[in-house]
Amino acid sequence: MLRRIRFRAPSIGSVEAELTEENPETAEAIWRALPIEGIAERWGDEIYFSTPIELGEENGRERVDVGEVAYWPPGRALCIFFGPTPVSRDNEIRAASPVNVFARILGDAGVFRRVKAGERILVERA
Repeated sequence: MLRRIRFRAPSIGSVEAELTEENPETAEAIWRALPIEGIAERWGDEIYFSTPIELGEENGRERVDVGEVAYWPPGRALCIFFGPTPVSRDNEIRAASPVNVFARILGDAGVFRRVKAGERILVERA
């Protein structure tokens, strides 16, 4: 069964993502915790925000692709990647440290460039 989540913020409206099977325990924990609301922070072309969820690393990796959504264990944060970060090398996109990728944005992840630091983001079941 494919499950989808929705990100809502004033600057982007509503954007959906589909949960993947790469990190099933992370995906399930996020799904059960929804809805989650956070305050966006920017780190290059990445949006992240703290959550009340506390998980360890599950198949973590630092290299990610445009549109991937991940959980970052050290910051207890959700991350949305849409381009290079300050630690990216060449044409790759890199997280600050290993993240648990659990979803992929449907459509153009570049819309997240409009999100400003301090903006509220709501994550809910779609």
